[in-house]
Amino acid sequence: MNTYEGQVVLITGATRGIGASIAETFAAAGADLILTGTNQKQIDQLNSERHRIGQYFCVDFDSNNSLTNFLTRVSALDRLDVCINNAGINPLNEIDKVLIEDFDRTTRVNFRAPYLICQEAIRKMKVSSYGRVLNIGSIWASSTKIGRSVYSASKAGLVGMTRAIATDVGRFNILVNAISPGFVLTDMTRSNLSEEARRELANQVPLGRFAEPEEIAKVAAFLCSKENTFITGQDIVV
Repeated sequence: MNTYEGQVVLITGATRGIGASIAETFAAAGADLILTGTNQKQIDQLNSERHRIGQYFCVDFDSNNSLTNFLTRVSALDRLDVCINNAGINPLNEIDKVLIEDFDRTTRVNFRAPYLICQEAIRKMKVSSYGRVLNIGSIWASSTKIGRSVYSASKAGLVGMTRAIATDVGRFNILVNAISPGFVLTDMTRSNLSEEARRELANQVPLGRFAEPEEIAKVAAFLCSKENTFITGQDIVV
């Protein structure tokens, strides 16, 4: 069984969907959690709960000031054992209708922020000669459809970055992987796909259904654990 007792774990985009499920899974395994979200009211509510699972911070990864302030917090940590970049956005539009503002925002949130967070996390991990980094990609990085040019590009970049960073830091006992979720029943899925579209996609899956966020979290829990001693530079499609 994966245990995270005594480990400090950072998870971005942890207030809903896959990120929330990952956070709950790691909390149950004993991790000390640092979590981010973008809704200040929700963050305040989560931090006020008596049995909160970790410390939440409101961070806008599209804002250079907000990201820089958060990186300063990460730098000040005594240790960091696991870093999971889950936060992301998914604007939909065909190539000739994509606004440069949407392109820039998507790449800042989905690629630039994870890169800079990885950079700061690895600085902490090298001190202890141990670390696990996990980037949450997407099946749309390798298999796409109409309207996803910006999102697909940002996630493909994230997966490529994962492989490159794994090569840089393997000798320091830092393993870096990605999970690319396929069809997962999240709020984002419900908002982007009609019920009919979800049904059609589910019919293409051998099990005839979408994955649940908890099923992604279980894979994350293994890849980031001490049980994983060799898998690195991989993109696991779930």
